Amino acid sequence: MPAYPLRALVLRKTKLGEADIIVNLLADDGRIVRAVAKGMRKPTSRFAGRLEPGSVVDLMLNTGRTLEVVSDARSVELHAALRTDYERSCAASVVLDVLDKLAMEGQTEQRLFGLACATLDVLVSAEEGAIRTVVTAFLVKAMAMHGYRPHLESCVSCACAAAAADRFSLEAGGVVCPQCGGAGHAAPRLSGGGRTALHTLLASTMAEVAASPLEPRVAEECFALMRGFVAFHVPVRIKALEFYANGGGS
Repeated sequence: MPAYPLRALVLRKTKLGEADIIVNLLADDGRIVRAVAKGMRKPTSRFAGRLEPGSVVDLMLNTGRTLEVVSDARSVELHAALRTDYERSCAASVVLDVLDKLAMEGQTEQRLFGLACATLDVLVSAEEGAIRTVVTAFLVKAMAMHGYRPHLESCVSCACAAAAADRFSLEAGGVVCPQCGGAGHAAPRLSGGGRTALHTLLASTMAEVAASPLEPRVAEECFALMRGFVAFHVPVRIKALEFYANGGGS
C-alpha cells in the first residue's frame, strides 16, 4: 500500500530487536497508532532525535501486518525543554502516560490531540509554580473528553444545591451532599474553593491556566482529587501519575 501522511504526537517508544523502535503515537484525530521505526537505534538513523516522546511530527507511514512502518519523519515541535528540565519532564510524562492509556486504536477524539499539544506547549514556558495546576487542568479536561466530565453544579445523587455538597463521589463522578455522600476514600472531601477551581479549569484554555495558577493549597486538593478520579475510572496503572503524585518533579 502506498505511504500515507500522519501528524502525530509521540507518546512512548520501546525497543524492538537490535536496532528498531516501536512508537506509540497519538494521531491528530485522537486515535492511537503503533508503528515501527526500523534502524532508529543506529547512529546513522535518519530518525534520530525526531521520534522522542513529547515530539510532534509529520510522518509518512506504510501499513504493515501488525504495525505501521515509518518511512519518513519530520519534526514539527520537539518540546525539547520538557526533556532537559526535571520538573517539566515529570509533568510531561504524566500527560503522555495518561494519553497512552486513555486513547484507543481505531477510536477518534479530535479534541484530545489539541489538548495534548496545548498542554505540552504551556509546560515548556510555564512558571514553576503553575506546573501542578497545568497538570491538574489536563487531567480534568482529558477525563471530560473521555466521557467523565465532573458534575459540579449540584449533588449528583439528589440534585440539591452545590453549596450543600462537600464531597466528591469518585464512582458517580460528581459532588455529593452529606446525606448522599457518606465518608470513605471513594468520596473524598471537596471544598467550595476546590469546586470553584475545577469549574475554572474546565472553562479555561491551557494558556489561561498557566497564566493564573491556583493557590497552592487548592491546587494540591484538586490534583489529589483528580488523581483519585483517574485511578478509579482508568482500568490500568498510570505509573507516571503515581510517581508525580508521590513527589516526582517537586
